[in-house]
Amino acid sequence: MYYVYLLISNNYPDQIYIGYTRDVSQRLKTHNNGGSPHTAKYKPWTLVAQFSFAKQSTALNFEKYLKSQSGRAFIKKRFL
Repeated sequence: MYYVYLLISNNYPDQIYIGYTRDVSQRLKTHNNGGSPHTAKYKPWTLVAQFSFAKQSTALNFEKYLKSQSGRAFIKKRFL
């Protein structure tokens, strides 16, 4: 399975992160341990949502959508 996930910073609630992975729990650990330069300064992170897909291309397209302006509006309306 392929996953798109949504994180929110515990210390900076306006900071969200959208990512793609095959292992959400391991990826969350990486973010919270400072293993990703982009997210290290906003740790710790909490998993808000994860979406699973059978096809990698579908997951990547959904990640791209969530990072768009309309996707961010969807996140704000449905998850935050």
